[in-house]
Amino acid sequence: MAKTLFEKIWDLHVVEHLDKDSDLLHVDRCYGHDLSGTMAYRMMKKQGYQPLHPELAVSIPDHTLASCPGRGEDSSPVSRAYMPSFRKLSEELGIPMFDLDDTRQGVVHVVGPETGLSLPGMTVICGDSHTCTHGAMGAMAWGVGTSELYHGLATQTIAVRRPKGMRICLEGAMNPTVEAMDIILYLISRFGAGFGTGYAIEYAGSTVLAMEMEERMTICNLTVELGSEYAVIASDEKTFSYLEGREFTPKGLLFDQLKSHAGELLTDADAVFDQEITVDVSLVKPQISWGVSPEQTIGVQEHIPQKPEKGKEDAYQKALAYMELAPGDKLTGLLIQRVFIGSCSNGRLSNLKRVAEIVEGGHVAEGVEAWIVPGSAKVKSQAEELGLHKIFRDAGFLWGEPGCSLCGGCNGEQVKPGDRCVSTTNRNFIGRQGPGARTHLASPSTAALAAIAGRIQDTEKALRGRE
Repeated sequence: MAKTLFEKIWDLHVVEHLDKDSDLLHVDRCYGHDLSGTMAYRMMKKQGYQPLHPELAVSIPDHTLASCPGRGEDSSPVSRAYMPSFRKLSEELGIPMFDLDDTRQGVVHVVGPETGLSLPGMTVICGDSHTCTHGAMGAMAWGVGTSELYHGLATQTIAVRRPKGMRICLEGAMNPTVEAMDIILYLISRFGAGFGTGYAIEYAGSTVLAMEMEERMTICNLTVELGSEYAVIASDEKTFSYLEGREFTPKGLLFDQLKSHAGELLTDADAVFDQEITVDVSLVKPQISWGVSPEQTIGVQEHIPQKPEKGKEDAYQKALAYMELAPGDKLTGLLIQRVFIGSCSNGRLSNLKRVAEIVEGGHVAEGVEAWIVPGSAKVKSQAEELGLHKIFRDAGFLWGEPGCSLCGGCNGEQVKPGDRCVSTTNRNFIGRQGPGARTHLASPSTAALAAIAGRIQDTEKALRGRE
């Protein structure tokens, strides 16, 4: 019987069939971060359990940590409250931890792929909804609740309802001014935030094949904003080239076996998806969100819709009121007060290189506070070896320590009430970056241009003007 990539991974991990829709699956990798991980570990200790296979789990602090240069766990009141417990419980449970002084510390969804902990064909869970990022490695990865993470650690299994299958084929050449962030924001705005609910989405097509691994990670990262818990991209030579030589990637014969195994997991030519869509990405322009959901996004050159889609009237009015915008408004020229570049969406080295090209020789506009926070200690080190941190600092950016930072403000770092922030993160919900904060999601290029100008720019026009 013909199967999809997702179905093949699923079937290889079935421990027990629970009913016609659900199975108990083996878990290959459990990630715990300092918020949900701490809570799951506390549950285990309270119930008297130990992880069945602690060597298959990793503790990685990212959510509560301060971003300020030279930070410690006392630099944030939230990390001060969580980190001692997180560290102590990780040690007691025998779970390896990438602590603040570890060269492997960073945002879980950056660290997992870059260390080779997330591999093709794996099942990967973490108490964070953006775990779907790891699907770019050809893995089946999804976010779970605290109790599910606890169950996964204690039994190395998890009960899961099988989703339907969807394939989104991205075809065509990307506009030179367009980034992966623009592509996924376009998909969310075009199809809606609930479009992928109940589906596992496989991305395919010529555009995906042409993408580098870090671009694929951005696409998979925001797939949960389409409503899907799962995103997956088939492994290819780019995947193996990216993984080869990384710390936890199998070596020698085992690496060859990994490649062979991944090659058997490709979607069969005659496999049937419940839904299949093809999108011409050559038509996509730079994007930016105007409202309080990623689906409320438009091309940077476009106007806010004059009227809402049927059934979304309340959400439309609520978004306009909160963002203090009006139907038909353009965002270009809109004054901004904050810029944040980083996170598990766009905090990788390729993102920072692109930003450096834009801001070199310029300076952050007066009245704007702009931060660049690398996604991991390794990204930070690589950027500094290239001298990117000097470019950022000379241009007036804060060059931060790795972590989630302003993505959700879990560490106490927030945007002031009423301020507008152009952010390369994945969510613009009401209060996401702080009470009253107004977030405009965009690519690193669009964010960098806004920081220098002090207002939202026409990305395509501005970048072409630099050629």
